[in-house]
Amino acid sequence: MQISPSLRTAIEAAPIAHVVTLGRDGTPQASLAWIGFEGDEVVIGTLFDQPKLRNLRRDPRILISFETGSLNAMGLDAYFVLHGRARITDGGAPEVLQRHAYRYIGPDVVYPNFPNPPAGWVIRMAIERVTDHGPTASEA
Repeated sequence: MQISPSLRTAIEAAPIAHVVTLGRDGTPQASLAWIGFEGDEVVIGTLFDQPKLRNLRRDPRILISFETGSLNAMGLDAYFVLHGRARITDGGAPEVLQRHAYRYIGPDVVYPNFPNPPAGWVIRMAIERVTDHGPTASEA
């Protein structure tokens, strides 16, 4: 899917994202995450095994939502919802988290902020559909 400039800009602004995966029994499981792009994939670094990883190994469907920090014409918070499928790659989480930390925390931060972090995993989401509620709806 081609990624709109407004979506790229919104993600580069470092929103806290809501990540939704499906549990074994089909119930939604939500967590918060830092997100960024590598090419056209949304990436999330995870140092430790977590429910979202276990869920995605079983069922790759994923939904990510976040507010843009702006208001739409009706004065409501504008947001994006990304629908897609994820794949998990082993290792690389500290590097992804460091790149995200520059945007989320600041340019001089070192993250993870402890010695020898585990290699972790990277969630790579291929976006299949985008919905939004805001001034960018026609170009999402």
